Amino acid sequence: MERPTLVRRAWFAGGMIALATGTIGIALPLLPTVPFYILAAFCFGKSNPVWEARMLAHPRFGPHIMAWRERGAISRFGKVAAITMLTGSAIGGWFLLPGHWAYVPAGIAIVCGSWIATRPS
Repeated sequence: MERPTLVRRAWFAGGMIALATGTIGIALPLLPTVPFYILAAFCFGKSNPVWEARMLAHPRFGPHIMAWRERGAISRFGKVAAITMLTGSAIGGWFLLPGHWAYVPAGIAIVCGSWIATRPS
C-alpha cells in the first residue's frame, strides 16, 4: 500500500533538513556531518528511494552510512575525532562555566564518549 502523500512529504522534508544540516557541518567544525547524513538517508528511505540511493552511492559518505546500517559501526578516525572534541568541550566547560554547570559538559562527554567507544569500527 502506498504511503500517504503528506507522510512521505514530511519524511522527505526531514531528510532535506538533515542533509542541509550535515552539509553545513562540513564547514562548521563543531557540527557533525555523517550523523546528519545517516539521518537523511533514513528519511529518504521512507520517502524517496532515488535520493536514498544517491546518498548510499556517494563515494565519501556512502560507506559510512552503509557501515552504520549494517553493523552500527563508526570509523576509527570518527571515534577519535568525536572523543577528542568531547574532551575539548569538557575541558572548556570546566574553565568557562560557573559553579556546578562546569560539570555538565564533562558528564555529557563521559556518557557520549563511552557509547561512541563501544561501537564497532
